[in-house]
Amino acid sequence: MRVDYPTLAQTIAALTAGEDDAVALMATVACEVHHSDDRFDWTGFYRVTAPGILKIGPYQGGHGCLVIPFTRGVCGAAARTRTVQLVPDVDAFAGHIACASSTRSELVLPVLNAAGALIGVFDIDSNQPDAFDQRDADAMAAMLKAVFEK
Repeated sequence: MRVDYPTLAQTIAALTAGEDDAVALMATVACEVHHSDDRFDWTGFYRVTAPGILKIGPYQGGHGCLVIPFTRGVCGAAARTRTVQLVPDVDAFAGHIACASSTRSELVLPVLNAAGALIGVFDIDSNQPDAFDQRDADAMAAMLKAVFEK
């Protein structure tokens, strides 16, 4: 099944309306996104907990890495550069951290709050190579903006 982004965005908007707790929002988004598409093998957040440090947040799937410095991996690159990382082949990404050996491709998006501060990254892993495209990145970015930057 492929994600129906308009329906997913409506569902997440309804579920998160009036909520301002970042962890509650992350848990809801991770759950809804994870179950929306068969390509999504691991779906979750890494939170900024100290300068240059991400720690695991709410997620769905197998265990993730507990701590990721901004200097390492796809999640670190998204946090460090504040840009979307669309990685069709994780083995070709210099410095990739293999939290799960099954991961073949990855989409990681920076998550900002209403003040424009980086509060984390949203990481979606797939056990399929080249699982994500620009449509996925754009739709997820718009959804994250609607939830966290309000």
